[in-house]
Amino acid sequence: MQDAVELVFVPFPGMGHIRPAIDMAKLLIHTQRNLSVTLLATTFPNDSKVTSYLESFLSNNDSRMKVKPLPNDESALKNVNTMASAFFRSFIDSHKPLVRDCVQEIVGSSGSVRLAGFVVDAYSSAMADVADEFGVPTYVLNASGAAMLGLQLHLQSLRDDRGVDVTELKDSDPDLTVSAYLNPFPVKLLPFVAREKTGWSTFFLDVAKRMREAKGIIVNTFFDLESHALESLSEDEKVPPVYPVGPLLNLNSENNQESEKEILEWLGHHPDSSVVFLCFGSAGSFTESQVKEIAYALERSGHRFLWTLRRPPTQGSFLPTDYNNPTEVLPEGFLERTKSIGKVIGWAPQVAVLAHPAIGGFVSHCGWNSILESVWFGVPMATWPIYSEQQANAFQVVREMGIGVEIKMDYIIDIMDTTKIPEIVSADVIETGIRKLMVMDRHSNPARKKAEELKEQSRAALAEGGSSYSYLGRFLEQVMTNLGS
Repeated sequence: MQDAVELVFVPFPGMGHIRPAIDMAKLLIHTQRNLSVTLLATTFPNDSKVTSYLESFLSNNDSRMKVKPLPNDESALKNVNTMASAFFRSFIDSHKPLVRDCVQEIVGSSGSVRLAGFVVDAYSSAMADVADEFGVPTYVLNASGAAMLGLQLHLQSLRDDRGVDVTELKDSDPDLTVSAYLNPFPVKLLPFVAREKTGWSTFFLDVAKRMREAKGIIVNTFFDLESHALESLSEDEKVPPVYPVGPLLNLNSENNQESEKEILEWLGHHPDSSVVFLCFGSAGSFTESQVKEIAYALERSGHRFLWTLRRPPTQGSFLPTDYNNPTEVLPEGFLERTKSIGKVIGWAPQVAVLAHPAIGGFVSHCGWNSILESVWFGVPMATWPIYSEQQANAFQVVREMGIGVEIKMDYIIDIMDTTKIPEIVSADVIETGIRKLMVMDRHSNPARKKAEELKEQSRAALAEGGSSYSYLGRFLEQVMTNLGS
């Protein structure tokens, strides 16, 4: 009988990080029968979506997978509304003593269980300090794709190995040659934080430096989706072993049954592949002027649509909310004129919507989880990134993967300075993108054909003998090997 072993997971706050961590933990304990996981969850204040998700998960806890929410240090929250890099550093550092105490309890209470290591989110990689105290390895779970990982490591190498100040890179500079991409990478699509001078760039590149020190990097992707990026990473001797084990997806209901039922019933009245779905993630919202341009574009396109419309964050928050009455920002009479072909909603059960046969296209902010969900269901995308690494993801969707069309690839909202008004994308540009997206003929719309191919490949990757199945086995083998060293 194999000895029982335990991994400690420390995800970064936010749904886009916690969900893949939980999905990965479930996959591991399902595959390795002598393995258990304790997930120590940190959450940002007032993030009700994450809080309710964790609570719903706790009620169905597996005996081999324990989820423990960690309290926040009030002193570390004093700059929560500034979105400053210093806040994120202090937030992670403030949880180190709590993580240390929890792990000490695990080690002390279970003499028959061996601690195998930490699995930390890339942006919680400072938790490796705690793993070092216990003398166990650190593995990184990277919530973005392999190409984005390669880009982040490339920028860190420019800074540390060649003395390049990446904050001085200008949009007018020549495109970058990054080994993780087939095509030259436009400087204007670099993650905003990489070029931010107030400390974000240092934080972003320091994260990459810590990742290089890990025993291995788990990536939520699969080989056929990012074969070039994965091969380039495997050839770099300065990068730890990379394990593409995805797509890690949560395909269950999002526990808002009444809203979901109403939305799916509406979709059921429309033909297959006829509805364009517009959704911009848990943090995506637009100004009233931009909302009107989207509405004009939808109405003029004539396509059926399902639109997730969110109110921008209020003072003291960085998460949008639903409108009580969306007519306050929509063009006069819009809802009445489009009632036979369109539906405007707030919260959306994104997975359930993308799975519906009526959906024919997805206008997205290009968060990595949204890309994977779109791939899983074979839905082509129109790219409209907003912040974080989404511009780089949009470039990948259109130029590298070939599963999408562009609306505005270099669009960005400065979440560091909410007083800056973002540019307005015109109704003409939006309409053009929607029309290209919704072309049904696969010869005229190669993105649709490619999306259908990747749908099948994503499922094959997870099946027994598939690429992700095999990489998962390699990762578990490394965990067990390191345990004995």
